[in-house]
Amino acid sequence: MENLMKHWGELSLNDREGGDFRLSEDKSVKEYTIAAKFLTKRALNIESVVRTFNAIWRSVNGFKVRNAGNHIVLFTFDNEEEVERIFEGEPWSFDKHLVLIKKYDYSIPARELVFDQVSLWVQVHDNPFRYLSRRVAEDLCAAVGVVNKNSSEVERLTRGVS
Repeated sequence: MENLMKHWGELSLNDREGGDFRLSEDKSVKEYTIAAKFLTKRALNIESVVRTFNAIWRSVNGFKVRNAGNHIVLFTFDNEEEVERIFEGEPWSFDKHLVLIKKYDYSIPARELVFDQVSLWVQVHDNPFRYLSRRVAEDLCAAVGVVNKNSSEVERLTRGVS
């Protein structure tokens, strides 16, 4: 045991031996993580979650999964475009329950994340013709919540509405 302790002590570097090693950002692995909150009281079967979202998202290089507890699952990708595509495809559900997602940078513990937003498509039916105006559309949007005005689909749908 004493011999092992002696060798262990020899494994550390001091300043004179080159203890000035720094990791540079350009050598880091580029990963993009989505934190997902599953709005269900049931216990999550992570294998089922992986199977379900693997089939839906069809990631080229796949993704890593980590259960962060409290119905929060972290999905890590190596491709930013895939992550953006997943956000564009919102809302997501699992086992008929809503799944809230947000980008996660590990700056705070996952259990402290606040999941208070979801992107949804909203349709208004049977709106009288005389109320088909941009102003009424904006009022309806304001009543629902924040509108993603950068969406090309929103622009396409409101084109021609005065």
